[in-house]
Amino acid sequence: MKPNFRRCVSCRAIAPKEALWRVVRVYPSRTVQLDKGMGRSAYLCPNANCLKAAQKKNRLGRALRAPVHESVYEQLWQRLDTMPTESKKSP
Repeated sequence: MKPNFRRCVSCRAIAPKEALWRVVRVYPSRTVQLDKGMGRSAYLCPNANCLKAAQKKNRLGRALRAPVHESVYEQLWQRLDTMPTESKKSP
């Protein structure tokens, strides 16, 4: 079976789906959450440069067509802090 590839909304890099973070606009409530749920999805590289650009330029909000609450970004920054340092490097 072929691996599924997705594109980062920030740096536009293509990577396997498992290597990226998934942010979901849940249907029908239109709330934005991480990882689980059915609805419109956007993917983000797990590195500081992509996360910073996505937050500053509202790339997640535009891709999901919904406002992204600050708590979602806080969860992503916490997730980045808990990752090993080798995987935080930008591509």
